[in-house]
Amino acid sequence: MNSALYRIVVIDDHPLFRKGVVQLLALNPQFQVVGEAAGGVEGVKTVAQLQPDLVILDLNMKDMDGIATLREIKLLDLDSKVVMLTVSDESRDLVNAVRAGADGYLLKDMEPEDIIARLQEALDGQMAIPERLGRALALALREDDTIDRNQQISHLTEREQEILQCLAQGLSNKLVGRELGIAEGTVKVHVKSLLRKLNFRSRLEAAVWAVENGIK
Repeated sequence: MNSALYRIVVIDDHPLFRKGVVQLLALNPQFQVVGEAAGGVEGVKTVAQLQPDLVILDLNMKDMDGIATLREIKLLDLDSKVVMLTVSDESRDLVNAVRAGADGYLLKDMEPEDIIARLQEALDGQMAIPERLGRALALALREDDTIDRNQQISHLTEREQEILQCLAQGLSNKLVGRELGIAEGTVKVHVKSLLRKLNFRSRLEAAVWAVENGIK
C-alpha cells in the first residue's frame, strides 16, 4: 500500500466550506493540510511558500477567480497538482479550467468518498474528472477543435508518441519514466514538447483527446 504523505493547500473564500474540506481530507491519513487561503491572491502566495503536492481550488472567488489563480499557480512551475472543486458543471468553465492547466475538476455536491478517491487519482497523475463531466469535456473540446491533430501526430517523435500513449493511460511523469526507462525530468521535457506540437495547453486536455481518438 502507498504510504506517502501528501501535503495539501485549500483555497476557497467560503470559511465554512473550507473548514468542511479540511475535515474531509482529515479522513484520509495520507492527506495533510499544510495551508489554507481565503482568496486567490493569498492562495498563490501560500502555494509559492509551501510548495504542496496538491492544491484544491474554488472556481468563483471575489478577489481573483479560480482560473486566474490557477494560471498564476502554474506560472510558479511547481510539481503541485491543482484540482478545481466547484459548484459549476458548465462545460465552458470545465474547458477553461483544463486549458489553464487543471489536473482535475470536481463538483462540491459529489459524495465525500468520491471526492477523496478523485483527489488520489489526481495525485497519481490520472484524469480526476467525474464520468459525466469527462464526456462533456470531450464533446466541448471536439466542438472547439479547429486543428487536425491526427495530421500533426506525424510531427511527434517516436518517444513523444509513446509518452502520449502513456498520458492516455493516466500515468504520472514518474510512472511514464519507469515505463519507458527514462528520467522523470526527461519525461517533463517531452510532455512540454508534444503539448506545443499538438497545440494543447495542458496534459489533461491531451489525455482526454488521446482517449477520445483511441490512442492507447
